[in-house]
Amino acid sequence: MSFSFLGMMAGAGLMVKLVMSTLLIFSVVSWWIIIMKQRLFKQARNASEEFLAQFWESKTLNDAYDSAKEYSRSPEAAVFVSGFNELRKISTARSNQAVPENLQMQLATMENLKRSVRKAQIMEYDRLERSLAFLATTGSATPFIGLFGTVWGILTSFQEIGARGSASLAVVAPGISEALVATAAGLAVAIPAVVFYNFYSNKLAAFESDIENFSSDFLNLIERDILSRR
Repeated sequence: MSFSFLGMMAGAGLMVKLVMSTLLIFSVVSWWIIIMKQRLFKQARNASEEFLAQFWESKTLNDAYDSAKEYSRSPEAAVFVSGFNELRKISTARSNQAVPENLQMQLATMENLKRSVRKAQIMEYDRLERSLAFLATTGSATPFIGLFGTVWGILTSFQEIGARGSASLAVVAPGISEALVATAAGLAVAIPAVVFYNFYSNKLAAFESDIENFSSDFLNLIERDILSRR
């Protein structure tokens, strides 16, 4: 009897085949997420570095805005564009009013701007974090799915032993080996998912820190500009 992987799967029961098919789906989706996240984070990092260099070299916010539109994959650029658009709306509304701008209106401007920036931050966090939960689910669930397949396969093996009335190695070994393959497959799917989930979680935390720092710098620039007008 062949003890190759394909041979064992061909001779496995329906439940073990179902378990292995489920693990295969988890594996394919997990590796697709891993590859896409690698591309996303690399593009976001490169775009952010280029945008920040342009931003700090810009003489005006309008120049920075023109640069930001070229770096759509940069989280910092997205935050800046959202904040700048809100600032322009507020400026347009203020220019249409005959009442001079007072301290209360300036404070309201900053509050609206902070809400807009915060909303953009949350949207960028969600964009970068999207699908990572699936890796966490894969890492925690697939070992148990594989274990379930193993337990089911062992139960089937013992039923065959009872039906044949023999417990020789030739009778027991094929069924047990088929059952254990499910556990091995579950671990093979779970280990990469856990490793890359932790890896990308650390990268995501670094992105969040960078976005927070840029948002604070951007708001400080606007606040200093508002105070300088008083």
